Amino acid sequence: MVFRGTITDAPDFDPSTDAETLYNAMKGIGSDKDAILDLVTSRSNAQRQEIIAAYKSSFGQDLIDDLKYELTGKFERLIVSLMRTPAYHDAKEIKDAVKGAGTNERCLIEIMASRNNKQMHDMVEAYKDAYGIDIEEDIIADTSGHFKKMLIVLLQGTRDESGVVDADLVEQDAQDLYAAGEEQWGTDEAKFIMILGNRSVTHLRMVFDAYEKIAEVSIEDSIKSELSGDFERLMLAVVQCIRSVPMFFAKRLYKSMKGLGTADNTLIRIMISRSEIDMLDIRECFRLAYEKSLYNMIKDDTSGDYKRTLLNLCGGDDDLAGEFFPEAAQIAYKMWELSSMTKVQLRPTVRPEANFDPAADAQALRKAMKGFGTDEDAIIDIVAQRNNAQRQEIRQAFKSLLGRDLMKDLKSELSKNLERLIIALMLTPAQFDAKMMRKAMEGAGTDEHALIEILVTRSNEEIHAMNAAYQEGYKKSLEEAIQSDTSGHFCRILVSLVQGAREEGPADLERANADAQELADACNADSDDMEMKFMSILCTRSFPHLRKVFQEFVRCSNKDIEQIIKKEMSGDVKNAFYAMVRSVKNQPSYFADRLYKAMKGLGTDDRALIRIMVSRSEIDLFNIRKEFKDTHDVSLHEFIQGDTSGDYRKTLLVLCGGED
Repeated sequence: MVFRGTITDAPDFDPSTDAETLYNAMKGIGSDKDAILDLVTSRSNAQRQEIIAAYKSSFGQDLIDDLKYELTGKFERLIVSLMRTPAYHDAKEIKDAVKGAGTNERCLIEIMASRNNKQMHDMVEAYKDAYGIDIEEDIIADTSGHFKKMLIVLLQGTRDESGVVDADLVEQDAQDLYAAGEEQWGTDEAKFIMILGNRSVTHLRMVFDAYEKIAEVSIEDSIKSELSGDFERLMLAVVQCIRSVPMFFAKRLYKSMKGLGTADNTLIRIMISRSEIDMLDIRECFRLAYEKSLYNMIKDDTSGDYKRTLLNLCGGDDDLAGEFFPEAAQIAYKMWELSSMTKVQLRPTVRPEANFDPAADAQALRKAMKGFGTDEDAIIDIVAQRNNAQRQEIRQAFKSLLGRDLMKDLKSELSKNLERLIIALMLTPAQFDAKMMRKAMEGAGTDEHALIEILVTRSNEEIHAMNAAYQEGYKKSLEEAIQSDTSGHFCRILVSLVQGAREEGPADLERANADAQELADACNADSDDMEMKFMSILCTRSFPHLRKVFQEFVRCSNKDIEQIIKKEMSGDVKNAFYAMVRSVKNQPSYFADRLYKAMKGLGTDDRALIRIMVSRSEIDLFNIRKEFKDTHDVSLHEFIQGDTSGDYRKTLLVLCGGED
């Protein structure tokens, strides 16, 4: 295995000299923390073990005990953990995960899914030596069901590591997994456990490709739909590690630091355990997947000596648009390939009401608004649980039967965010999009993010309908409104998108290669020429075609299209192109990110929240929910519940359609 770590053996190493340096750093009042962290993070783990032995020989004291006494908090945990061997560190993490009242299932999953056979065997021995009990006994006592069975299978450390692949067995395993899940009612979990727990990494990568051709969905999507709870999370982690261990850890690191608070135990565990294995690749994957380098995220999220130590382990900052290491380039290429192969089944959260009676609903709404006070619950139950076509029938029935305008009545009876949300639901999708475009441009400022979100994510048909609704509602073309409210290349991008003339259909492979090369060549042009070339391709080609273009761009340039956009462009132009790339890669993930940004921190962007919840509820809000949970480790339902209130919250939760 090629070394891809950031911590290596120190040259001219003398354990006795290092032991004396550490002793001097801790003697007397206070301690020289700089000397401790600089020394410990510039020695390999094997060298640290020699220092521990030399310290005891020279001073008759236990180095780890002295470090625990002199240091405190997270810095102490980090330094002490660095002094343990990898096997004993893993053993302690597992012991901490299972001891006491609760179980840290995520820690169990991370370690068990990512370690190779030798690491697993060494950990089992270390656990027995340190705690006098078999690790298997503790895991059996603390877990249950299929989750427990898969952990025990992984614990054996018997995965095939021969590298030999049998093509017939690949096809058989793919068929068996399909038969165990997608093809039948219920799931044969034992088949998933046997295949994912024992086959080689190379073999399973081929199985996943073959499975996708048979099932027309990725193995990850099948696991999400067929399994649940900790067992689902464990199997997804195994699949992620089979595809790319560095990407798995990059995602774990991101989740440990994003949002309020830091999961320091996770951060410490990963930074230590991967520093001598594949930290360089993890850094590259982090840069590929997120908007900043791992170095800068640690820098922004931690402080003091703890931060300095972590940054030493990280090993350096990465230029955002620098070239990939070969391994990271392969991962980026494969990610786009998976994106182009995966056929996502879009799932709404709002469906037509089965026993629909527009006249009865119209009468019930009138009753809810008649007299003193308003029955908001009745209004929410009807409006939020009918699809848009049914709501239009209710509007018509309300006027036919009662001679009243339902929209005017709702506006007079409701107020604030609840009124905005209910009215949004009662408009047709085209009317609602037109209104949102109008709102984004009226008044002193412009909501460029809203303009981008709507125009980037709508189909040609939806854009044409929105144009017609805008003309009818505001007696002005949407294109004219955009031209009067925006300028420069950003205006050109929006005008191009508002034509609704994006090509449709599959990728043209020969043309995709040519487009990728043109984009790569444009990166060396001046900024104006570069932006115009990007616009001519990104605003006009079909999404399936662009997936292939972005995949081939990695091959042509050894760079990722997202990083190029973030590094070489700025302002609204950058945001528009970046939104296109995100939507091409995974549109539900793009919307999940938009929802997260609408609610995180102080205050809520209610307009964005309403816009997305209403516009996606009959298209792909279920998929967005899943992406939200996967990315942010909290359900969309929980986030809405914590960030909104009253009848407004109740309506949003009905649209959300459940908790994941």
